[in-house]
Amino acid sequence: MTKHWSVEAVSLLTYSLPAKQNHQKGEHFQLQRMANTSKGKVCVTGASGFVASWLVKRLLESGYHVLGTVRDPGNQKKVAHLWNLAGAKERLELVRADLLEEGSFDDAVMACEGVFHTASPIITNADSREEMLDSAINGTLNVLRSCKKNPFLKRVVLTSSSSTVRLRDEAEFPPNVLLDETSWSSVEFCESIQIWYAVAKILAEKSAWEFAKENNIDLVAVLPTFVIGPNLSPVLGPTASDVLGLFKGETEKFTIFGRMGYVHIDDVASCHILVYETADAKGRYICNSAVLGSDELVALLAKRFPSFPIPKSLPNIYGEQTYGYNTSKIRKLGLEFRGVEEMFDDSVESLKAHGYLREGAA
Repeated sequence: MTKHWSVEAVSLLTYSLPAKQNHQKGEHFQLQRMANTSKGKVCVTGASGFVASWLVKRLLESGYHVLGTVRDPGNQKKVAHLWNLAGAKERLELVRADLLEEGSFDDAVMACEGVFHTASPIITNADSREEMLDSAINGTLNVLRSCKKNPFLKRVVLTSSSSTVRLRDEAEFPPNVLLDETSWSSVEFCESIQIWYAVAKILAEKSAWEFAKENNIDLVAVLPTFVIGPNLSPVLGPTASDVLGLFKGETEKFTIFGRMGYVHIDDVASCHILVYETADAKGRYICNSAVLGSDELVALLAKRFPSFPIPKSLPNIYGEQTYGYNTSKIRKLGLEFRGVEEMFDDSVESLKAHGYLREGAA
């Protein structure tokens, strides 16, 4: 991993930047690199998100100073849970940045020696295909353009998705194939069945690799499967909402999902930190605990949570699916995964704590 300056030199640098439009009026944005921490300062984009919140939590617990970017630092409904994290008052800063504004991340990235890019633009069904893809690709490239300007930057960790790996015509997969980091989903196949999220993720990640290579940026990508676990925020994102729906007897989403990988959110956060801290980590890392067909999943959950209206089976709309994931690359770095039971136990307890679920109620 290339270091342009020594940590000792970097730790002496302090930035006092003038107020800009993306900060509150009249505020002077003071950013001190490596401010009073032994592990340094890192930027987490989209810090209030499901995965990012857990990443911020674990980074703070590990001794990092975290500079999180959000669209509105003043929106307490979206960010209050971050301020409740251990170490937040001492080592957390939240600043405004917008993925679709070029230069919006400059100040935040220049203050840090590492960047975790977890943010994704909000994509709605009303957006055209071109708008969706343009937002996803340019959002990622805007962050990397800011990274290019920082000569002290050690590494960028990109949150991608297993949807960039697993989506092809089933006929192309040998029986019981184990997909690894060399596998890529087919853009043409995803377009044919209109999975625009996957198309956006594939093209954004490929654009990131191309930009990183051209600009000598040390980039590593984490590819989580379907992320399950407790919500730190009381506001549910799409993934947690899908899980909530399943426990209320809504089966359409998981029928459509078919066979999928599942991973605990805490393991995803740990994976990001592990590949950031491991000097010889390179390329892509699949982050997955177990792969289950939707029918297998609901059978397990219906037995484990009998008080909820979970169906004991789901229709199979895809035929036989037998693929799995080879996770030896991340396991060799020392990551161990929690099981499916634990991730759903934790998710249910979180949904109860936030008032979304109660025993025996649909």
